[in-house]
Amino acid sequence: MQYLYPEIKPYHAFYLKTDSKHEVYVEQSGNARGIPVVFLHGGPCSGIKPDHRRFFNPAHYKIILFDQRGCGLSRPFGELQGNTTQELCADMERIRRRLKIKQWLLFGGSWGAALALLYAQQYAERVSGMIIRGVFLARQQDLDWFIKDGPPRIYPEQWQRLEESIPMQRRENLVQALHDALGGEDELIKRRVAREWAAWSGQVALGNAFQPSPQGMHITDKMVKQARMELHYANHHYFIRENQILENCDKLSAIPTIIIHGRKDLVCPLESAMKLHKALPDAEYIILPEAGHIAQDPDMIDALVSATDRFAAGLAG
Repeated sequence: MQYLYPEIKPYHAFYLKTDSKHEVYVEQSGNARGIPVVFLHGGPCSGIKPDHRRFFNPAHYKIILFDQRGCGLSRPFGELQGNTTQELCADMERIRRRLKIKQWLLFGGSWGAALALLYAQQYAERVSGMIIRGVFLARQQDLDWFIKDGPPRIYPEQWQRLEESIPMQRRENLVQALHDALGGEDELIKRRVAREWAAWSGQVALGNAFQPSPQGMHITDKMVKQARMELHYANHHYFIRENQILENCDKLSAIPTIIIHGRKDLVCPLESAMKLHKALPDAEYIILPEAGHIAQDPDMIDALVSATDRFAAGLAG
């Protein structure tokens, strides 16, 4: 069984200026002369965390983490203008060029997995390999699963709370209604929707481990902005064409790839990973029978750290 590597701190951090008001927080840790790897966080808008550095052997890897536009320490937090998938991929290229990296390993889960695949399809020659966890393909059926067809039937009580945060007449298109409410003027509705969206996302991702927040808990502006960004991407179909990722997988055939997915993942069902593997038959395909969606699951940690160790050995060789 593999475990996370010991805690480390960045040896370098900076803000990357873009061609807009956005400034992207970037940090480097590990071995400055090591194998470049970039961590792509989920969400959108979840942001990086110190434990994200620990999936990689710091003696072997130059570990690059960044907060996507409007997320974490990037500025301004929650900004939606100029915040699209295409601009996130462009930011990755800016980071790569700024750090003078020829090729890097992509490591992404959930939304970060979709972003890794989309970036690699555009810049395949810049990618030394990919580790893809909790496959999210950003199709309409993936959003429908999360918001209509799948978990709402498993956690109907929590689902009802989310649905009831929106007026009855707006519930036919729930994603649109949630998006509009979070961008509206009614502060009470905004905070109620943000609370229930966070609770719904936590319930589906964590399952029985989910601990609901107290009903009287203060909902901060940051929580509202985070929920608004997630719905911003969902409401705009993640700024890509329907089925774009699968249709362009021929561009990825030469990139060494490991796909890791938990069978009990209710956020991103296993069908997505199976479809990706069918489109990338040369990729290594690992199903974890007892794992769910989160990267902190012990079986998932074991699989991910094992994958980064094997890539380190192969790329160094």
